[in-house]
Amino acid sequence: MNVFVTGGAGYIGSICVEELLNRDHTVAVFDNLTEGHRAAVDARATFIEGSLGDRKHIFQAIQETKPEAVIHFAASALVGESMTNPGKYFQNNVANGLNLLDASLEARVRKFVFSSTCATYGPPDRIPMTEDLPQRPINPYGESKLMFEKVLKWCHEIHGLEFVAFRYFNAAGASEQFGEHHRIETHLIPNVLKVALGQAAHCEIYGTDYPTPDGTCIRDYIHIIDLAEAHILAMQPGRQGFYNLGNGEGYSVREVIKTCERVSGRTISAIEKPRRPGDPPRLVASAEKAMRELGWKPKHPTLEAIVASAWRWHEKHPRGYGPISTVPEGISSKRGTGARIRKSRAQTAA
Repeated sequence: MNVFVTGGAGYIGSICVEELLNRDHTVAVFDNLTEGHRAAVDARATFIEGSLGDRKHIFQAIQETKPEAVIHFAASALVGESMTNPGKYFQNNVANGLNLLDASLEARVRKFVFSSTCATYGPPDRIPMTEDLPQRPINPYGESKLMFEKVLKWCHEIHGLEFVAFRYFNAAGASEQFGEHHRIETHLIPNVLKVALGQAAHCEIYGTDYPTPDGTCIRDYIHIIDLAEAHILAMQPGRQGFYNLGNGEGYSVREVIKTCERVSGRTISAIEKPRRPGDPPRLVASAEKAMRELGWKPKHPTLEAIVASAWRWHEKHPRGYGPISTVPEGISSKRGTGARIRKSRAQTAA
C-alpha cells in the first residue's frame, strides 16, 4: 500500500515508518523537523520537508504521492506547554490537521489513521479505561486531540472517510535502528536512563503519597513496535473507530526506576518532589476492543522488554540523533513548496 505519514521523523512516526517499509509498503514522510530528526527517517522512505500549516504545500504533496492511506502523527504534545500556550495546540493539532484532512478528502484517500491520546479522557471514572468512558480533558493538549477526533467522526458520517483513531497510553522502547530523542524530554523512561548513562545526576519522582502500593503514580507502558503494529493492522479495509492502545498492566514510577537499574546494571539516584497538579494516581488501558476487532496483541508486553530495548538503543546512541554523525547517501527527499527531489546527506544517530 502507498502510505503518507506525517510526523514520520518523530519518535513514534519513525518506527512506524520502519515497520511499514519492512512489510513492503511504500512510504512518504512529511515533517517540518521542528521536533523530529532528519536522521530518524528510514532511508527507504521518500522524505518531504514541509509544514501542515502550509495548505498549498500539503495539497501538493498529497496529490503528488497519491496515497491510499494517511497516518497522522504530527502534533504538538507537551501537556505543560499546552497550559501556557494553548493557541499553539489548537493551531497545530486542529487547524493544521484540517489542512491534511481536506487534502486527503480531495485526493480520495480511503483510510486515515490518527494518533490520539488517553489525555482525551481526563481523570478516569474507572480502571482499566475503556473507550466508552466520558471524555473530559483537563488540558488544551487533550482537548485539541478530542476536537480532531470529532472532526474525523463527522468526516466519516458526511464523506464516508474510513478512519481509525488510537488513544495511546505511554509509548516506550525502541527498535534496533530508531529510538526516543525529544529536544525537550518529559517521558519517564528516557529520563531515568539518562542517569544510567551518566548524563544526569538523578531522576525525579513527583509525588510519593498517592493511593498506590508504593505511593507513586502508576502508568501503562506499551512497546513502540507493538504500537506500530496496531497502525499497520488499522490500514486494512473495514477497520473503523476509536481504540485504546496499552498493555493493560500498570507500573509505578518506582517500579520503572528499579527495572531501569536492573536492565542497565547501574544504580540510579532519584529525588522525591511534590505531586504535579492534575496527575491521576492510575492510568491503565483496556485494549480489549483493539484485540477483538483489529486482531492486535502486544508481542513485547513486559516492562523489562520495553526498557531493555530502550537501553540498547540509548547505549548505542548516547547523543540520540546527535550533531556529529552522518546518514547514508541515497535518501530521496523533497523540500518546500515546488520542491526539488535530491539525494541528500544528513545527520544520523551518534
